[in-house]
Formats: sequence, structure tokens, C-alpha cells
Amino acid sequence: MFKEKLENVRSKSPLIHSITNYVTVGDCANILLACGGSPIMADEPEEAEEITSICGGLNINIGTLNRHTIPAMLTAGKKANQCGHPVLLDPVGAGASSLRTDTARGLLEAIDFTVIRGNISEIKSLAAGSGTTKGVDADVADAVREQTLEQAVAFAKEFSSQSHSIIAITGAIDIVAGPEKAYVIRNGHPMMSRITGSGCMLSAMMTAYLAANPDDPLGAAAAAVCAMGLCGETAYSRLAEGEGNASYRNRLIDAVYHLDGDTLEEGANYEMR
Repeated sequence: MFKEKLENVRSKSPLIHSITNYVTVGDCANILLACGGSPIMADEPEEAEEITSICGGLNINIGTLNRHTIPAMLTAGKKANQCGHPVLLDPVGAGASSLRTDTARGLLEAIDFTVIRGNISEIKSLAAGSGTTKGVDADVADAVREQTLEQAVAFAKEFSSQSHSIIAITGAIDIVAGPEKAYVIRNGHPMMSRITGSGCMLSAMMTAYLAANPDDPLGAAAAAVCAMGLCGETAYSRLAEGEGNASYRNRLIDAVYHLDGDTLEEGANYEMR
């Protein structure tokens, strides 16, 4: 199943509009090219709507918010809804500041999101209306572990039902949930947390998977998570002696570039709940 999802991205090469943070914007563009998509970044409010109308999907990432880009996010999101294009929200750091939290909640009220993707702390902050984050990393108390997995899956399904969005919670164990069923995914490597932008890159790539597989957004989102996690494993296995997180970042992008459907199908490590 995941093989088809990847191959659709390669064959359709969807153009993805990303209004994302300036820390990782280049990595997001490169991961889109690596997975088979095509990137465009436009955060000027005067052109955000027009650019969105020609793209196959929209990725909104609030990692480096400012008062200039928030109107662009709203305008682009509403236009993507009008066009029937998938829209993803990456609520980076939601709960860490009033601006981030209020902006994320305002976006949720104004835009119909296909997927909300973040760590559990960010997602809980949106769902519960309060919360704290440790930078852009999940609070230790909120980490998804085997002991808390059942509770986390139930939470993701409930929030999916309430928000009418697929909920993708990423961490040591990943959860991709709709209201009725969830993928529990165990691909990935701890080294992914040692580079900035692995989550941002996943959000961009996931939007391409959504755009290329409109009939199965839940499966597309899960396929993207498995693909990124599997490539994280591959990248670590290819590190040479003396190489560190900078080399790992490049090897991660390379692994996405070379990933094929058969390798993804064989290496995807998931179960349904």
C-alpha cells in the first residue's frame, strides 16, 4: 500500500506551497525535491493566495511567526480550501508563547486542515487549550512510550474527531490517526532529533504525499511518516567514522532521494489500532 503512495508522488510531482520557518526553509525545499515533489515558498500576503491556487497542496509551519506572515497563512489556507487542496498545519512550539498558541488556534478556526502534525506537547496544547513546550521538543512528561501508547492513540483519535483533521503525532513512537483507526509507527532513529528541521521536512514531504494521494489522506500521511523514519534509519547506517549531525542531515535527504516503493513497503514498521 505504501509503495503506491510513494510512486504516486514520484509520478505526479505535486507542486507544494510551503509557508514555513526561515530556519529550515531550504531543507523543506530540498526534501520536497528529494521525494519527487516540487517546492515553492511565498509568504508575502499580496501573492500568497495566487501562488496557492496553482499548487497541489499547502504546508503551513508556524516555527518563526511574525505579523507579516500570519495574514499570508490565513489567506493561503482559505484559498486552498476553496480549491479543494490538502492543507497541513505544523504548530511548531504551540504552547510556548501566547502568539504561537493563539495563532495556531486561530488558524484552526479559519481553515479546514487535512492534517495537523506535531509532537505530542504541541498537539495537546491545541486540543486542551493549554500546555507547555520545551523549545520545539516534546515535554518529557508528554512523551509517547509503550506504557502510554494506548492513551495517546485514544487521544489522537478523539482530537481527530473534534478537529475533523488527521492527527500525526511524531516522536520516538509515531501515531497517525483518524477518528476510527490509527497507525502506530516505529520507524526512525534518535539521531533525527539531533538536527533541526526533521519535523519541518516531514511536514513538507507529507503535504506532497497528501497531494499525490487524495483518495486516502490517512494512508498517505502514514506512508510519509514511515518513509521519513525509514530514511532516518538508513542515514544513520551510512554515517562514516568522524561524521556527525551535519553529515546526517545530508544523508537523510539523500536517503529520501533514493527511497523506492519496494524498500518502503518492506521497511515500514507499523501496526493498526
